[in-house]
Amino acid sequence: MTSGKFITFEGIDGAGKSSHISFVTDWLTSHGKTVISTREPGGTPLAEKLRDLLLHEKMHLETEALLMFASRREHLAQVIEPALARGDWVISDRFTDSSFAYQGGGRKLDLHKLDVLEAWVHPHLQPDLTLLFDVPLEVARARLDATRVQDKFEQEREDFFAATRNEYLRRARQFPQRMTIIDSTRPMDIIRKELELILAKL
Repeated sequence: MTSGKFITFEGIDGAGKSSHISFVTDWLTSHGKTVISTREPGGTPLAEKLRDLLLHEKMHLETEALLMFASRREHLAQVIEPALARGDWVISDRFTDSSFAYQGGGRKLDLHKLDVLEAWVHPHLQPDLTLLFDVPLEVARARLDATRVQDKFEQEREDFFAATRNEYLRRARQFPQRMTIIDSTRPMDIIRKELELILAKL
């Protein structure tokens, strides 16, 4: 059986990553792949309950990080690992890079603690490809939909998002073989042409 591939989408709120998930899913499907599209936190009934807590309830920083990884462990066990074992391709809107960016970069949790959680929850699994959608902070903030109720992360101050973005970029430098930075300020058709080239190589 052909092994499946694991693709993750990352970026600060407002970077535009979600706009391209359906495009990538459709492109892969048109090329004969069975694709599972999912998200974090969430992806299973239990993890979706944790998502609601994580996005809307105030809690201790370490509680937040632990719940993120608890949700991730359930997501891996119930969705991601079985799909990859079947040979399916999995696309996830966020994964562990988000924990490093938001809890580590934005909230200043000791990165070593996140390293330990990562090694515990998925010691032998990393994405085959991580697409990091990057835009300047002022662009990201302008893109957020002001008409809906924002979650607790979207309501954070600019310095939080600057630190979150910086941690994303640091990880992209640390893992260049896995993470590809996508300049998300460009027109959508240009970005999608780049995505097609990246996916074709994968």
